[in-house]
Formats: sequence, structure tokens, C-alpha cells
Amino acid sequence: MSMHKNCEGMTRRDCLQLGLGILAGGSFVDLLRLTAQAAPAGSAAGRRPANCILIWMDGGPTHFETFDPKPDAPAEIRGDFRPLQTKIPGVYFSQHMRRLAGIADKIAVVRSVCHNQGNHGAGNHYMMTGAPPRMPVGCGAFVSFHPSLGSVTAYERGAPEGLPAYFSMPSMSRSGGPNFLGAKYAPFVVSDDPNRKEFRVRDVALPEGLSSDRFETRRDLRQLVDRFQRITDKAAADPVNAADEYYRQGYNLMTSAAAQQAFDIHSEPEKVREAYGRNSFGQRALLARRLVEAGVPFVTLYDGGWDHHSDIFDGLARKLPPFENAIAALIEDLEARGLLDTTLIVALGEFGRTPKISTLAGQNKPGRDHWSNAMSILFAGAGTPGGQVVGSTDRNGYVANERILSPENFVSTIYRKLGIDPGKVYRTPNGRPAHLVSDATAISELMG
Repeated sequence: MSMHKNCEGMTRRDCLQLGLGILAGGSFVDLLRLTAQAAPAGSAAGRRPANCILIWMDGGPTHFETFDPKPDAPAEIRGDFRPLQTKIPGVYFSQHMRRLAGIADKIAVVRSVCHNQGNHGAGNHYMMTGAPPRMPVGCGAFVSFHPSLGSVTAYERGAPEGLPAYFSMPSMSRSGGPNFLGAKYAPFVVSDDPNRKEFRVRDVALPEGLSSDRFETRRDLRQLVDRFQRITDKAAADPVNAADEYYRQGYNLMTSAAAQQAFDIHSEPEKVREAYGRNSFGQRALLARRLVEAGVPFVTLYDGGWDHHSDIFDGLARKLPPFENAIAALIEDLEARGLLDTTLIVALGEFGRTPKISTLAGQNKPGRDHWSNAMSILFAGAGTPGGQVVGSTDRNGYVANERILSPENFVSTIYRKLGIDPGKVYRTPNGRPAHLVSDATAISELMG
């Protein structure tokens, strides 16, 4: 597995290990209590609630070299890439976004979401939860003050038969966890690479050498052990319950025909696999399509390597073509299968990048720094009107200057499309009210 690092030197594996430490440490008993007091939500505006594939571009993708090029800006701002005319007259993407430019009528780009959290930890949390951190956060922090989009969706929507409700591949974002909702609503992480011939999902196949008969016998023995009295006082809940939850989940996956079918990516026609790209990200995008097709309400595709402080142009010339090809293939495949109207695709990171290109000390190639005053977000599907750009930034890409929007508006839009009321108020284990989103106003242009 590739080990993408952000500027603070943390790898995805570091983030996952820190996240598990936070999940298991501190007030562990409180963490395992399921305390949200909300009923399942109905569909927004009569539309069937969508499922969501959230593509997380970890590190902070540049808006200049993706969806908001600035060809009239000075050279030290506009960079090396040329603007590319999309299918929509007058709308330009950057030169390596060719396939998405060709289906621009099917997507919407928001150019005017901004915030004031210019480091990875805080920016990640704000965009993943819709809740700004309540205290200063270090750049490399694994931040969890509020449940993530995926965990809330798992709580509100529930799981399809035989499958978890929330997946993250190949790892969990640093703020992608359940916080006070508890371990039951953490993501099921598929860490293996579906582009490998030996691709295998943990807990889906029986361990080698264990027959189904022996497995059932072990399960029966486990149930006998479980009959012994455990701590049941809600004031001191048994931490073993979290392990039990993962045990039950593993058993359900191994015995679920739906899970076996969803993960059987090798059954896909080679033509389809090639269309997505025979690379790790492309095949994870295909696997995400199979999961939402099976009824999973929320899938996060975590893609690292977007923290381009140096070598931004050569790096993106390699990274962007297969990346945007996979997203375009996903949109077209969902549409061909009649699933685009019930599947929301979103692609973003924690912030954008600085307008001015610079070469940092110790580097020999230029890059862009963190910049939370402007960013671009892709939306497609779930009734999102395509062929539009919402908001804008100024001539040099410094700030959002038209239709200025917040992370709260972004998160509320996703919840609305998933049939979840973003105005709900939950209760923490200590009884403190927690607004799901403090401003429940969705982005009206995206609602259809």
C-alpha cells in the first residue's frame, strides 16, 4: 500500500493508528454508548434518499490546477497548466481534467466554499463533519469533536442486509469516525488493493483451513461463552461490547451472499475494469459503485498525496489523468446502470492552495501552500443539476467573492440529499445538546 504523507510527515497509517487510539482511549465507556436521539429520516423534497460516494483528496487539492484555472493572472499565479474548454460554453477546467470537461453537463462545481482552518487537522474536521474545531488544533492532529458524515449516515440510514452501512477505502480519514455515536458507526475499512489479483476483504472469506462446519461449531461455542453474565449497568457499559460488534459484523460478512457478491470485483467485465483504470484508485472507485449498488449508503474513497508544497506541476501531470478518468468512468457507469439519480458523488479535500507559487527552503521545485480562503468541490448525481458552476473566486484565485458558502452549507447539502435533516439536535453521553449542523442551509443550486 502506498504511503502518502502530508507536510507534517504523517502517513495514512499514522492517522489510522492515532484514530484507533482515540476511539479506544479516554472515556471509552462513554464512547460506546449510542446516544443520538433521532429517528430515521425521510427523503428530501419527496426524492428517494441517495447513497453517497465521497472522494476525499487528502492534503488539500489545488483549485487552480483542477476546476478553477486563472489564465489571466500573472505567471507566478496561473502556473504551468493551460485552461481547457469544457462542454459548457464559457466554463473552463485545467488542462488535465479532460474527461470531466467532456461530461461537464453531468456535474456541478462549487468554487466558493471557504473557511478559516488552514491546517490539515482542523480543515479535515470542518469539511468532514460540518463542525469547526472547538479549540486550537495542530496540523498533524487526528481530530474528533463531532461525528463524521459517514458515521451520521450509518446511524440515520442503517445498514443493508449483510453489509455495513459505512465503508472507507483504503483507510479512514483522520476525522472520519463516529465520535459520541460509538464504535458501531465507525467505518468498515477495506485496506487491500482491489487492483491486485489476490484482492481479499478481511472478514468476508473464511480463514484458510476452517471449514463451514468448524466455523459454525466455533460460533456456537462463542455463543455459549456469551451466556455468562457481563456488566449490563448502562452507567458502566462493558467495553467488550465493541469487540462483540466487530465479531458479529465479521460473522455476518462471512455468511452474507450480498457481501460476497459486492466484493467480487473479479466478476466485472475486463472492459469495465479498464474503463475505470487498472490502478488502485480506479479499482476502488469501481468497488464503491458495487457497494452502493448493493445498498450501502456511504462510501469514502480516501486518496492521499494532494499536499503539493513542491513539484506541483510534474506531480499533478502524473496524478490527475488516472484520477479524473476514474471519476468520469464512475459517473458514466452509474448513469448507464440507472443509478446516478440515486447516488451522490462528491470530490474535495480540506482546503485549496495558495495563489502564489513558491519554492520552499530545501526544495528545488515549486509548489503551493495551504489556502482555506478558496477551494473547488465537484458534485454529481442524486438530482444535482449538471452543467453549472456555483460561486466564483476573484481574478487571481485569492478569495471566494461570489455566492460565498461555508462547510456547514456543504455538509447540509449532502445530508439533505441523503434524506437526513441537518437541523437535528443529538445528545452526547453527558447530555449536552449537539447540533448536527449549526447552519442547516443547503446549497440551493445543487438541490434540483
